[in-house]
Amino acid sequence: MTTPDLILHHYLASPFSEKIRRALGFKKLAWNSVLVPSISPKPDVVALTGGYRRTPVLQIGADIYCDTALICDVLEHVQPEPHLYPPALRGCCRVFAQWADTTLYGAAMTYNLQPRGLAQLFGGDAEVARAFKEDRKAMRVNMTQLRPADATSALRSYLRRIASMVEEHDFLFGAEPCVADFSTYHPLWFMRTQVPVMADLLAITPAIDEWMDRIAALGHGRMERLSAEDAITVAQRSEPAPAGDNLLVDSAFQDDHGIPLGTRVTVTPESFGAEVTEGELIAATRTHYSIRRTDPRAGTVHVHFPRIGYVLRAAPA
Repeated sequence: MTTPDLILHHYLASPFSEKIRRALGFKKLAWNSVLVPSISPKPDVVALTGGYRRTPVLQIGADIYCDTALICDVLEHVQPEPHLYPPALRGCCRVFAQWADTTLYGAAMTYNLQPRGLAQLFGGDAEVARAFKEDRKAMRVNMTQLRPADATSALRSYLRRIASMVEEHDFLFGAEPCVADFSTYHPLWFMRTQVPVMADLLAITPAIDEWMDRIAALGHGRMERLSAEDAITVAQRSEPAPAGDNLLVDSAFQDDHGIPLGTRVTVTPESFGAEVTEGELIAATRTHYSIRRTDPRAGTVHVHFPRIGYVLRAAPA
C-alpha cells in the first residue's frame, strides 16, 4: 500500500500534537506540518473542519480526521507496524490511553497552567496569557475544573503509579511503546519542556524521566513545512474517499440514534471545545462518524470523528 500524504495541522506547544508527532516518529512516517494558531480565530482550520477547532487535525487529501484517538487509528492503518495497538494488549492500551488523555491530562494541565507556569509559557506577557486563559475558559463550557491543589494531589499519585510501571519495563506495557505511552507522555512533556518551572514534581519519580527520554529518542518522523493555504488547496483539488473506503477500516452502519444516513446532522465534542460541525451524515459505524460538507475555500470534504466522546444530533430544521 502506498503511504498517503499526511498533513498535520498543529502548533509546537500543543500537548496532543506532541502525542501524534511522537507516534509519527515511532512509525518513521513522513508528514507535512501546517502550523496553526493556539487560540481562536482559526479560519484555515475551520475551512477544513467546519467548526471543530481542537488541535491537532490530520488531513489526507479531502479527508479530515479529528481527535487524536481517531488519528492514531488512521496511522495504524497507514502503517500497521510497529503497532500502536499490540494485538495482545489492544483493549488494555486503548482504555489506558483514554484515561491518560482525559483524567491524567486534566490534572497535569491544571497543575501546569498555574500562574508560574503561564508566566513562563508566555514569557511574562500578561496580555497574551490572559487571551489564552479566556480562550480555554470558553472551550470548557459545562466542564468541572479541578482546583490546583486537588490537581496537584492527584498528579502526585498518578506519577507514582506510572513510575511503578516503567520501573519494571522500558515502556508502560513492556519492551516496546504503544498508544498508552504516547497518551501518557504528552501532558508530562508539556510540563518538562514548555513550563519547566513546574517540573520539580517529576523529581519524586526519576523512572518517569528515563521513560520520557526513551520516548523522545523516537523523534518526530520526517517532517516538511506546508502553508495553510497550500493545505486548503490540496483539499480543494482532491476528492474525499468514498464512505467505507477511507482509512477507517469499519464501515457497517450502527444506528444508535435513529438518524439515517443522508440526514443533515451536527457533531459536537462532549466536553472540551464545544464547537459544532454540521454536514450530511455519510457514516456512523461502531467507531466513528463521518460527515460530508462543502466549504467555499476547501471544496467538498469528509470530516471524521471518533464515536466515543462526541455527540451526534439531527441538525435543526
